[in-house]
Amino acid sequence: MFRILAVNPGSTSTKIALFEDDTLIIRQVVEHSHHEIARLVTVAAQEEMRRKAILDFLKEAKVETSSLSALAARGGILKPIPGGVYLTDEEMYTDLKEARFGSHASNLGVVICWPLAGELGIPAFTVDTVSTDELVDEARLSGLHGLQRRSLSHALNSKAAAHRAAQELESDYAEVSLVVAHLGSGISVSAHRQGRMIDVNNANSEGPFSLERCGALPSLSLVELCFQGGNSRDKMERLLTREGGVFSYLATKDFREVEQRMKQGDRRVMLVVRALAWQVSKEIGAMGTVLCGKVDGVIITGGMAYSRNLVDLISTRISYIAPIFVYPGEKEMEALAAGALRVLRGEEQPLHYKNIPERRNADEF
Repeated sequence: MFRILAVNPGSTSTKIALFEDDTLIIRQVVEHSHHEIARLVTVAAQEEMRRKAILDFLKEAKVETSSLSALAARGGILKPIPGGVYLTDEEMYTDLKEARFGSHASNLGVVICWPLAGELGIPAFTVDTVSTDELVDEARLSGLHGLQRRSLSHALNSKAAAHRAAQELESDYAEVSLVVAHLGSGISVSAHRQGRMIDVNNANSEGPFSLERCGALPSLSLVELCFQGGNSRDKMERLLTREGGVFSYLATKDFREVEQRMKQGDRRVMLVVRALAWQVSKEIGAMGTVLCGKVDGVIITGGMAYSRNLVDLISTRISYIAPIFVYPGEKEMEALAAGALRVLRGEEQPLHYKNIPERRNADEF
């Protein structure tokens, strides 16, 4: 039996789950106070605080660290790498701690776990990181030479949902073509063909607007906004990634509140939700064309997939494409543990980050 501790840091919390083989034993969400987070200016500065929270949880749960077989950490913003299970290493740890490719709370997974695994004498893995990049070259060109599209998405949950749908289709992930829409605080809509995520909107800067992100915007109007007085780079990045989308229209990031206001007949709220469904549906349709219309299934997943209203609005527009699978929430902890377990059982060989060369731009002809 293998005991695997999965760790998934968010902006103000850390999800922790203990598995014995593929059975969940304990799950906990450790909340971090806004004061505590604000005091630690950078994501990397939170390393010790977050690691202590994990060790305190294990102590309270009476879990001996010596009983652990492996750690499985959510992967952060790294150089573009293929999907799969990676054995964490010093280069990966350094890239994430120094935020070489971008700063995000998900960077903390490996930053927390790699040193801890070393102390415990066990391996630490990460699975299908947010930087998973399996795009075909045609998907990389943006339309402006030198400005390449970047694959940043909810790859961990999207691929886990794709595997689940493939099982329901009595097939293998490597044999099907699927469109996956992950609907959360950010939205990733991806095209999967024969085990590869060949196209996806960058959840920070493309695709549909979401609870707090703007998605794709009219480019010339955006340029004009950038040059208006007082709009610094930091202010614009905050506006686009944390103060946009549903929040910019309705002043809330809680979709449960949005639904309650819909029930009360708020016409503005209803318009925003219909527009959100409209944009998600368009992106799903676009990914269907990438797959040449040969789509075995469309998956709707993520936190907002709990909304029957939203799912119905989307389903009405896309039902002609393929059967629809709805998997509310996310199975990221299970996906992390399952990846580590496959390696521990010898069913899969781990990949090594240091062996993946940095990708050249596709438009460097």
